[in-house]
Amino acid sequence: MSVPSPIIEPRHGQRSAFVTEHVRDLIVSGELKPGSRINERILVEKLNISRTPLREAFKVLEGEGLVSIRPNVGATVVALTLEAVEDSIEILIGLESIGAERAARRATPEAIEEITQLHERMVEAFQSHELMSYFHLNQEIHQKIIDAAQNAALSRVYAGESARIRRFRFAGNNDLNRWDRAVREHEQILDALVRREGPLLREILRAHHLSGWRAARLALEQTPSGEP
Repeated sequence: MSVPSPIIEPRHGQRSAFVTEHVRDLIVSGELKPGSRINERILVEKLNISRTPLREAFKVLEGEGLVSIRPNVGATVVALTLEAVEDSIEILIGLESIGAERAARRATPEAIEEITQLHERMVEAFQSHELMSYFHLNQEIHQKIIDAAQNAALSRVYAGESARIRRFRFAGNNDLNRWDRAVREHEQILDALVRREGPLLREILRAHHLSGWRAARLALEQTPSGEP
């Protein structure tokens, strides 16, 4: 399945955020390979920008653990072993286990409505086969559930660890059967949250992560480099 990379002119004042998101998507989709040096000239020409917003984007992505910036080399896509990613998946499962029951108790009606709307948009993206849009919405839903637990430290740690391995989680969505199952699992996740069944939400999220990682790992092991 191909991932379209449309170039949409950002609004005034949003150029750095636009560039950051675009480069991040190139990394997540695998268009920029792990371990590869990012060619600034090509991106500057492709996006019709100066080097300043691109280098600002690199700094943001370095903070997310997606790129490494070295003197006289520039920005390089960070490469991680599958074992390191699996360690991070375990951390995310633990964090969601902590957050799930708290979210079920503490989520405001407004937060639940926001997550419901994100879910509906995610399903629309799935039905339209818009993989990257689907993935963005999927990741936002998970973060919003954690945020609904109303624990700033938990939200911060989850966001950081999730960003670092985003491209590995994306890989599993290239399996159409897994993609379909993931949407159905998200229906169950939303239903448990709406009914405020914390223990059930915790177990569904755990199973969802494990199933997703099995599909992603299988996809990654079938590539020559072992990475997207």
